[in-house]
Amino acid sequence: MKKIAFIAAIVFIASTGLSKAQVATPVVKSRQVEQQERIAQGAQNKELTRHETARLEREQRNIQIEKKVAKSDGTVTPKEKRFLQRQQNKASRDIYRQKHDGQERGL
Repeated sequence: MKKIAFIAAIVFIASTGLSKAQVATPVVKSRQVEQQERIAQGAQNKELTRHETARLEREQRNIQIEKKVAKSDGTVTPKEKRFLQRQQNKASRDIYRQKHDGQERGL
């Protein structure tokens, strides 16, 4: 339950737009929110083990860092957008695979 609250806090902070001067990336942002929800749902339903959940959350943090780096110069180039999209595609596949691998979190 604490993890869900933590994830919700991260999503809230990310959605408040703390850095208005930077270029907006609404597609990246919406996919991150969706993927965080999928991870939280998998953890809550015990489809993900603790290790899987931690690894997937770390992957999401890395995407967030890459997004900030891309925005750091005030513009997100098409190459940077493609890179972020590939990273999110990989993360989405990883979430699906981990949720459907038959492993469940023990009691």
